[in-house]
Amino acid sequence: MPLVETGTPSPAPYIRVADDETLPDGAVIVTAERLLAEGESLRQRNGDLGVLWPNDRDVSELEPFLPRLNLIALDFPKFRDGRAYSQARLLRERYGFKGQLRATGNVLRDQFLHMARSGFDAFEVEKDADAADFEQALKTYSTFYQPTGDGRPTVRSLRAGIKGREGA
Repeated sequence: MPLVETGTPSPAPYIRVADDETLPDGAVIVTAERLLAEGESLRQRNGDLGVLWPNDRDVSELEPFLPRLNLIALDFPKFRDGRAYSQARLLRERYGFKGQLRATGNVLRDQFLHMARSGFDAFEVEKDADAADFEQALKTYSTFYQPTGDGRPTVRSLRAGIKGREGA
């Protein structure tokens, strides 16, 4: 699957490692189960650390690991299952996660804008054409009714003459 980071297609520097595999040197993505079971040893490893977090787990479980995590990949198992949007907003807005939030699974072009507004900054897309059209997908709409953590003003704040982020 092509990876889009900060708006442009890019190679995927992270290696996904199964629970029974030895961790290689370099940047890795481990499962939630492995992170929770081997957390202390994973914190000590030299190299970027990421986790593949399922959308049916509470992101509060990640809180003790957030300072060490460079990447959290949130899963969209089906296009109509939006729990990862809420997880992304919680990680950015409540927990202050500054690392990469990657959308993985059933990531479709028509969801890019909402995913970006929810806090995602990397996307594993299903089609090469979607990766090429990423920037255009983000320009689909320029006015928003819902406030999010991306700092774009809402219609309400624009009408009131407020610039920048509006509170939820």
